[in-house]
Amino acid sequence: MAYVLKYRKPFYTHLYFTLKKLNKNQKSFLENHFVFYKKLTRKQKKHFEHRVASFINDKDFIGRDGVVVTDKMKVLISATGIMLTFGFRDFYIGLISKIVIYPTRFFSKINNEYHKGEFNPKLKALVLSWEDFKLGYEDSHDNVNLGIHEFAHAIHLNSIKERDVSSTIFSDLFQELTDLLSQKESLRLKLLDSEYFRAYGYTNQFEFFAVIVENFIETPDEFRSQFPEVYYKVKQMLNFNFLGY
Repeated sequence: MAYVLKYRKPFYTHLYFTLKKLNKNQKSFLENHFVFYKKLTRKQKKHFEHRVASFINDKDFIGRDGVVVTDKMKVLISATGIMLTFGFRDFYIGLISKIVIYPTRFFSKINNEYHKGEFNPKLKALVLSWEDFKLGYEDSHDNVNLGIHEFAHAIHLNSIKERDVSSTIFSDLFQELTDLLSQKESLRLKLLDSEYFRAYGYTNQFEFFAVIVENFIETPDEFRSQFPEVYYKVKQMLNFNFLGY
């Protein structure tokens, strides 16, 4: 605990007695479609694969409106969640028990509108349009990524519910970020004027976090250059000490 308080990160994040493995095809999806994975060291890749395999086994993947859930869907969706929690000790995101996949936008009873994605904590369900999920990775620098956005919501809400070390660090640092923005008007105005973060992020604190995480993952250099104070808070929140960040 003394280490956590001093360094604002877990004493360890990866400690496994045995490592689960992905099969050849599953691994190829990461190698061919997931840039973050390709930048990892050999040891980190093994840990990443273990977490993806564990996450897949832990969740129910459900296809809707004719979607046949494939290994590619399971791997790439799971890899998105694992990427965001790769600096966490507990990576399962307990508030998610099922991942529902639609072919395109779907009608949501939450507000009677069509959505690309949503996270429903009451049903413990992450719901995604596969078409829009794929679009999020076609342009890796436009700061719009459906999978990252929805998983960010789940991680945020999960950190409020859970009391593990990573969730506690996340919650404490999010409060620090909130305080920073409320107390430093010049920074808040700079954020609003820059147009670097899309306007949807200013809807509420949950959307703000989801949007800034999209920017953090996709354009870290620009983020760090324009808003270093905010960037380093997000980096600490996610314990994101990896190549390029």
